[in-house]
Amino acid sequence: MADVLSYRPRTGDIPQRPGVYRFLDERGRVLYVGKAKNLRSRLVNYFAPLHALHERTRAMVTSASDVQWTVVSNEIEALHLEYTWIKEFDPPFNVKFRDDKSYPMMAITLKDEAPRVFVTRNRNIRGARYFGPYPKVWAVNEAIELMIKVFPIRTCKPSDYERAMKTGKPCFAGQIGRCGGPCSHTVTIDEHRKMVDRFIAFMERYDRSEVDAIERRMREAADEHRFEDAAKYRDQMIALETVLEKSAVVLPERTDLDVIAVELDELAAAMQLFTVRGGRVRGVRSLTVDTELDVAQGELLQQSLVSLYSDDGLVPPAEIVVPGLPYGVEALTEVLSERRGGVVRFTVPKRGAKEQLLATAHENAVGALQQYKLKRTADYVARTQAMHDVQEALGLPEAPLRIECFDISHLGGTGIVGSMVVFEDGLPKKSQYRRFNIASARDDTDAMDQVLRRRLKHLDQDAGSLAAEAEAQQNPNAPKFAYRPQLLLIDGGLPQVNAAQRALDASGVSGIAIAGLAKRLEELWLPGEEFPVILPRNSEALFLLQRLRDEAHRFAITAQRNSRAKALGTSLDAIPGLGPARVQALLTQFGSVKRLAAANEDEISSVPGIGVETARRILAALR
Repeated sequence: MADVLSYRPRTGDIPQRPGVYRFLDERGRVLYVGKAKNLRSRLVNYFAPLHALHERTRAMVTSASDVQWTVVSNEIEALHLEYTWIKEFDPPFNVKFRDDKSYPMMAITLKDEAPRVFVTRNRNIRGARYFGPYPKVWAVNEAIELMIKVFPIRTCKPSDYERAMKTGKPCFAGQIGRCGGPCSHTVTIDEHRKMVDRFIAFMERYDRSEVDAIERRMREAADEHRFEDAAKYRDQMIALETVLEKSAVVLPERTDLDVIAVELDELAAAMQLFTVRGGRVRGVRSLTVDTELDVAQGELLQQSLVSLYSDDGLVPPAEIVVPGLPYGVEALTEVLSERRGGVVRFTVPKRGAKEQLLATAHENAVGALQQYKLKRTADYVARTQAMHDVQEALGLPEAPLRIECFDISHLGGTGIVGSMVVFEDGLPKKSQYRRFNIASARDDTDAMDQVLRRRLKHLDQDAGSLAAEAEAQQNPNAPKFAYRPQLLLIDGGLPQVNAAQRALDASGVSGIAIAGLAKRLEELWLPGEEFPVILPRNSEALFLLQRLRDEAHRFAITAQRNSRAKALGTSLDAIPGLGPARVQALLTQFGSVKRLAAANEDEISSVPGIGVETARRILAALR
């Protein structure tokens, strides 16, 4: 592979101006769209020596056959043009918004003669006032159901309303008392409009003054012995209280902002949006995206915010709380301010209520990303495709129905533990997970060699026969190590993979493939190969292998921590006067025996349950 791309333009030909660039393949398909404040400074980075490029960037530039650019006046125009081209060309190497579904909103048609309230996913209704988004349709319906008990505005369809006004017969909702629209002849158009204004005012501010006013009317009706009216006011007050309770107060009143949290890994990202109006969380939205090239948090925020406040018709608030400033924050601020018709600012909180709300949103983003990965892993079609793709990528004779993944964990070279996790048909088999305690090792490659030798000695050339596997499946007491894997996946790069191959060669077992998945770059290394195998970042195969690697890493760390805690506890258990409760209290306070031995008598005796005499015995034993 040539280290210089044939289509590379001369550096002097690239303008030093703001603009948008496109990488195209030989058929003219747009592969990637990007923007730059200085086109020359940005594009020369793509044409660095290939070995110095990130693997994903290398895959993109080598797939392209041409690069084109368009100069614009400023960075704001570049931001607009980049967004337009991404929507038009759908480039495969740009961020992929997987969750394109629209969220339900509460809409009030203010342009109508008698405005109505209803649930919709359409953000483009002319003259409508929106509230939300809501996470589920039932949440919007519940809010409307409660609100019309207090503000019985129109809910019927336009056809029902027109028929009722022509015939003089109220619509069905009006007949049962669930609608106070003009068609029921209980209110006039003007009176109904005032009720709509009160409905909107409450939804905007969640002001308790409305509740207090209804409570006063309820007490007055009770004092005057109008108990039916008092009961009606009571029900209205309960309805509004329920709406207030379901919209928790998180910030001071009159605080309007959006909170956006991001959880990002090598393949995908999840974003969580909390819409706060009047100090209350009014809406929640989750968005999951696939990332084709390496995308930093700032760049992801920039692209997502432009899409969020353009595609979905949402109007940005005056303040947007983010975990870090997005790229091109000045230009982005101007674009969103133009969209809002007022100033928009970004805030990165470090403490206080906003920081706590951002942490809550981030916790939800973490959960959303985990669920997204689990959903893809659990899908039968996706699992089948993943194993087929792994077979093709590694050149295996058959799909790897059983994959075993290995990882090494230690603490500064001590307490070395190896882990083995097993996936069959793309799903974890936790009953067959194994851990390996390693007394000593020179480095991670030596530890991996020891683990693989211990695992492979349980296999022989006959273990993979159909008869042997059938017998093992029928016998529940058969050792699980007798099951033969088609693929050994190693958490690591080429050194760890080569160590695993040496162990496989020494065992005399053949017919098992070995591959290593390196962290961060997500490269797939094969023994003895100079260059890694690059799987598409949105492929099911890479998701499956990443899930295996992450599970092996989690299992190794858990085993190593448990082993360390057990070792610490054992060294303290030998000291007279220390039972399990006191040992746990000491470990909680100091974290390790080394720190405990370095402490003085006063520090040790300050631990609950530990007296001065016991502290002296502990120090005498440890020193």
